[in-house]
Amino acid sequence: MVDSRAVSSPSQPDEKSRAVLVTGASRGIGRAVAAAFAGRGDRIAVHWSTSRDRAEQVLAELPGDGHVLVRADLADAEAVGRMVDDAAERLGGLDVLVNNAGVFTAHPPLETSWADWQAAWSRTLAVNLVAAANATFRAVPHLIAAGGGAVVNVSSRGAFRGEPNTPAYGASKAGLNAFAQSMAIALAPHDISVTCVAPGFVQTEMAREVLDGPGGDAVRAQSPYGRVARPEEVAAAVLWLASPDARFSTGTIVDVNGASYLRS
Repeated sequence: MVDSRAVSSPSQPDEKSRAVLVTGASRGIGRAVAAAFAGRGDRIAVHWSTSRDRAEQVLAELPGDGHVLVRADLADAEAVGRMVDDAAERLGGLDVLVNNAGVFTAHPPLETSWADWQAAWSRTLAVNLVAAANATFRAVPHLIAAGGGAVVNVSSRGAFRGEPNTPAYGASKAGLNAFAQSMAIALAPHDISVTCVAPGFVQTEMAREVLDGPGGDAVRAQSPYGRVARPEEVAAAVLWLASPDARFSTGTIVDVNGASYLRS
């Protein structure tokens, strides 16, 4: 299901307007990413899964015109495929795919039942990793038809440092990094870059419970800046990775964690 809405603000005439699909764009990082692309004159497909009201609010706030809403349960492979094709049809093609949507469910191994452990792994891998792979696969023909483009995946520092209370999340993001690098090699001959941005904690609804809780100060202290990232800071990295200037940086994983975790 796809809804289209025109927004009155004009796009920037001096820049090519690209067609951009952002998954999980109804809140948090995805919302900021959609706004960043729209701010440079791009046409955005705002993906949502469970919160139509929030997605409509994001759509209404985007500058420029030609934006659309697209819906899919990312755990449903066929729905993902239809969603990508619908976005490309409504936007008049596809130049950029941002695989941002993700789930984060606590399941510490010594405190979780067998049933809950299975459910956490199944849902997390389905949404965070397999859905990104399916969306990328379905997007490739559209990107090739456009003469090239970019896929940017929102990963996490948890792929590198480990997530003892959410091991499926860390594993899904590590898998996403490996998938992106494999696709970077496969798609470079078609002038398609595939990259990742790996934030630490970000000031979003997903992290609110932790950041507003008793451990919030300790989380902020992990960075020498004494804070966590703003969604707009992650969006800025995504925007650059999707630009033609970053095409030769394909396969890159950009850390946006305020030096809270440094890797060699």
